[in-house]
Amino acid sequence: MTDFGPSVRRVQEALAAAGGGHSVIALEQSARTSAQAASAVGCKVDQIAKSLVFRGEQSQRAVLVIASGANRVDEAKVAALVAEPVGRADADFVRQRTGFAIGGVAPVAHAEPLTILIDEDLLRWPDIWAAAGHPNTVFKLTPDDLVRLTGGRVAAVKSS
Repeated sequence: MTDFGPSVRRVQEALAAAGGGHSVIALEQSARTSAQAASAVGCKVDQIAKSLVFRGEQSQRAVLVIASGANRVDEAKVAALVAEPVGRADADFVRQRTGFAIGGVAPVAHAEPLTILIDEDLLRWPDIWAAAGHPNTVFKLTPDDLVRLTGGRVAAVKSS
């Protein structure tokens, strides 16, 4: 695999340490959006586990929402789940808290512990795909693996 740098290596090392045989896959094209990722790996957009980072407005903590690629996330639902108002995080906040650039935020191997919420709609699929630290890298896993690897809480987060 092409060397995509320390972020991707960190993801691969975290996946290897967790067991389960997950491997980072390098793509020919960018998978920065859910539609691009689904096209690149040949799955439905719903099977893409997109990472959205929010900022707790009072605590300044990072909240990672791992949502189905087809869903819009309801910030009011996220705020209720984490018991404080949230706002979208800017690129600097995302990189500082996760260790990744927007477009490549993996669900694992973060720079610091995060509050993680997982879209319940991802649990409908036998397999899903997530970013692996770079916009051109992904890895395949099951929804159960996602919950196990992240320690995230499964919740209803999509907009109605």
